[in-house]
Amino acid sequence: MTNPSDSEELLFAGLKVVDCGTWIAGPVAGTILADFGASVVKVEVPGAGDPYRALSGGPLSPRAPVNYMWMCDGRNKRSITLNLASPEGRDILMRLVRDCDVFITNQPFPTRRKLRLNYEDLAPENGRMIYASLTAYGEYGPDAELEGFDGVAWWARSGLMDRVRAPGATPGGSVPGMGDHPTAVSLYAAIVTALMRRERTGKGGRVHTSLLANGVWSNACLAQGAVIGAEFPVRDDGSGPARFPNRVLYPTSDNRLLQLYMVRTQAEFDALLIASGRDDILVDPRFGSPASRLENGAALVQLLRETFATHSAAEWLATFREHGVPVTLVAEMEDLPNDPQLRANNIVAPPTGPGVPAEVIINHPLNIDGMPRAGAHHAPEVGENTAEVLAELGFSASAIEGLRARGIT
Repeated sequence: MTNPSDSEELLFAGLKVVDCGTWIAGPVAGTILADFGASVVKVEVPGAGDPYRALSGGPLSPRAPVNYMWMCDGRNKRSITLNLASPEGRDILMRLVRDCDVFITNQPFPTRRKLRLNYEDLAPENGRMIYASLTAYGEYGPDAELEGFDGVAWWARSGLMDRVRAPGATPGGSVPGMGDHPTAVSLYAAIVTALMRRERTGKGGRVHTSLLANGVWSNACLAQGAVIGAEFPVRDDGSGPARFPNRVLYPTSDNRLLQLYMVRTQAEFDALLIASGRDDILVDPRFGSPASRLENGAALVQLLRETFATHSAAEWLATFREHGVPVTLVAEMEDLPNDPQLRANNIVAPPTGPGVPAEVIINHPLNIDGMPRAGAHHAPEVGENTAEVLAELGFSASAIEGLRARGIT
């Protein structure tokens, strides 16, 4: 798939979106809409703007000379700054609301009440508006008022954090946006579903999802067992030998890790041994059947570890590919720029607009054949488009300057 020129008609051309959220999960639903052609106005507080702008420069983030997180997630929008606590700022927001198709927010409920941003506050202004709400823990229940990032609500509260850990290890933390980005896709799906309903009924409405709901959904295979009372096995504390050869990671001579998860059948196991030069294991009665391999799993794992440690990952992968054995490499972040699958499948693509300081931008994962996307344009500076948007709303140049001088924008 190639990015279209700006002259091509995009699916959501003419759709007007107000992004009144912060950080990732809520606003990125707007980014996906913008990638398909929607006009998205991001409302930010005067001054620093969305706090997400600072995350790339945080102490735990990889160092780079550009604001790479904001460049990715803030693209293809226009930024306007508004003091929503002021009557004038509120009036400007209402003008945007009356004319929009979609309003997105993930502000905490206390903030929504204070600034009158709840659905009940805005819906009377625009009966065709889709109000998209993103929360940490859901719209209802004892924790509805709580704030939470994806590392808390999506990762820890859902049970994922507890289940994803090595034997004997404590749970690991999440990486930035790990739960936010898939949750943004869910919110986008809810918005598009509501737009379809509006096509049929002419009515807008409220849609919502949460980080917790998406975390539990991501963990649904195990969570469904938990909610019906399934008995989970005692967790391996790491003190015993590894028994499942295809669930173990194998270091190579260059300290990379190989994964055998997809080696599942007897034929694949045999091919693995032949390709790795361990034909002797094929005739070892300890490993002649799936049952005996499980019974003697620790011994088999040790033999495979000794074998894989003799060559580099690249050498092993070339050998296994030649023999059709589905062994995979545990990728490191430094591998991604040179992964040909990313470019071949539009997972990354060159930006098409000026001012994007990167060769490629990470795309959202939705591909529809025959439907072009807007190429990535630069993510706006705080309030970069305030004067432009206000002029479209009918404000004169002097009125715009007055709003700025009074701290409204």
